[in-house]
Amino acid sequence: MTAKKVVWTIIAVAAALVLGLFLRSNRLRSIKVRQSMPIEGAVIQHDADTKKQVPIADVGITASDGVASATTRSEASGYFKLVLQKGVLSGAPVTVSFRHPSYEPLDMTVQTERLEIQNALHVALMIPIPPKTAAGSSHPEAVVTNIRVRYTLNSQTETNVGSAVKMFQIVNTGNVPCNHQVPCSPDGKWKATSASESLDAGADNTFSNVRASCIAGPCPFTRIDSSGFIHGGRNISVSALDWSDTTTFLMEAEVYHTAINSNVRQLYPVIFGRTLNFTLPPTQEGVSLEAEIDGSPMVFPLGPALNLSWATCTVRTDTEKEKTTVYGCELKPGYRF
Repeated sequence: MTAKKVVWTIIAVAAALVLGLFLRSNRLRSIKVRQSMPIEGAVIQHDADTKKQVPIADVGITASDGVASATTRSEASGYFKLVLQKGVLSGAPVTVSFRHPSYEPLDMTVQTERLEIQNALHVALMIPIPPKTAAGSSHPEAVVTNIRVRYTLNSQTETNVGSAVKMFQIVNTGNVPCNHQVPCSPDGKWKATSASESLDAGADNTFSNVRASCIAGPCPFTRIDSSGFIHGGRNISVSALDWSDTTTFLMEAEVYHTAINSNVRQLYPVIFGRTLNFTLPPTQEGVSLEAEIDGSPMVFPLGPALNLSWATCTVRTDTEKEKTTVYGCELKPGYRF
């Protein structure tokens, strides 16, 4: 073998080694250990009718790749998000388990490449466990009928209960040089006099549409300060400046009484299968359900604990725009609509 061939052989081997190292480096980078990997989605009830695929709250959720794991619970809207920390290899499948006593266990396999590329949102469909009935039981299911939602809306009202008038004068002599003895006219030339008056509308009352004006005397040589009444309110005041002869001013306003009115409202919930749903405005108070259990009318207050003898309820707040409160109540065993 000539020296030239030896040199070319060495160059070829070196190039092959460099290429191999480069490919190996890229492969290692493709399976590098990620610092964290988020998995988010929603848990809903499995049903062929999409209108009955209600969110499932308080589902225990665990994600694991065999090395790292993370746990969380679904929110009232069914939403969940968990983050696998160090030790997750890109490309390695992750098993996400969903557990709830009222639903069959569910395991999902999540491919990490899908998360990397698409930031996928995962929807877990859990199959409900049919309610258990006692064998040979002589008690038929209680029938829940004529369901109504009762709540209160408080609103603030303002009623015009009268008007207020205040008249005052500013006594001054015109054409008297100011000589830098304040108050003076705006141009600093003439001696001026200022005065102010105030009004109190009283408890739970406010002034609105307040106006002040000069009604007598050399009004062109006056100035009114409206800063004390322009925004209305319970207490208002007006100030005026006069740099000519005596002038008369008038302040007028409308008086409004503020009160809180409670209006009782009711609505009929929507029922899908064994679940009833309804929404309420953010200002609602004193929510209760009125229903007939086997023909007997009853009232069930829905306090913070959402305790009902015949249903399990959840509530969530829609944070978009109006923050509507969303309720969902699923019948307990032994009851039917």
